[in-house]
Amino acid sequence: MALFTEAAVRANLRNREGQRVFYLSPEDRLTPGARDFLRENRIPILPAEKAKPQGYRTLQGAELREKPEHMTHLNAQVLVPKDHPRIVFRGQVDLLEAELLLAQRQAADEGYTAIQKDLGDALEFTRQSIRRDVLEEPMPPFPLGGLSESELRARSQNPQKYYDQPHFMPAHTQCRTLLQVNRARAVARLAELACYRAFQDREGLCSRPDLLQGYNRLSSFLWILEIRLASGKETQWNKP
Repeated sequence: MALFTEAAVRANLRNREGQRVFYLSPEDRLTPGARDFLRENRIPILPAEKAKPQGYRTLQGAELREKPEHMTHLNAQVLVPKDHPRIVFRGQVDLLEAELLLAQRQAADEGYTAIQKDLGDALEFTRQSIRRDVLEEPMPPFPLGGLSESELRARSQNPQKYYDQPHFMPAHTQCRTLLQVNRARAVARLAELACYRAFQDREGLCSRPDLLQGYNRLSSFLWILEIRLASGKETQWNKP
């Protein structure tokens, strides 16, 4: 039996015929907050068995009764080869999530509580971006660390003004949290490139500029975290 909190419900909403729905198995339960969220947003609760497709189709219009091993879900009903650009993008984001979790764990171990919290924002962005991709919903503005788009740009471009720390090249002598955040930032750049390839049209434009812009802002945000750590002014717990 699973107990769904409001956060879990938000992460598992599905799109059915243009309407948001939530599928719930008979043995699963909702917390009061989760049930209130669904009621207030008029999101119907449907039996989990209705979520299972009766069949699949490909982007070329072919209909399939079973899922071949070389294919995977683009969404609930549509199957694509596993090397489809959108599947590659999702795999890159999966790797980014793993790097962010390691960075968050390292920040906790070294006592950088504010950095740990801000990495949680980055992690939530990546998870929401995949959800919006799968459901083909627009990605709403997502402030990272409480910073707006213009604030992210200003702080990442002029760190001396905001953090009394110039741009720098990471070195092995710096703390492990900074090095792990730097690694996550590099993977975020790869996710941004994978996003562009996944949604590039024939004219070279991106059909999901909301996601592409989001990943560009994410890498800037992670660079800001590195700058804060490099400044030596980020608070740590007192250690014996």
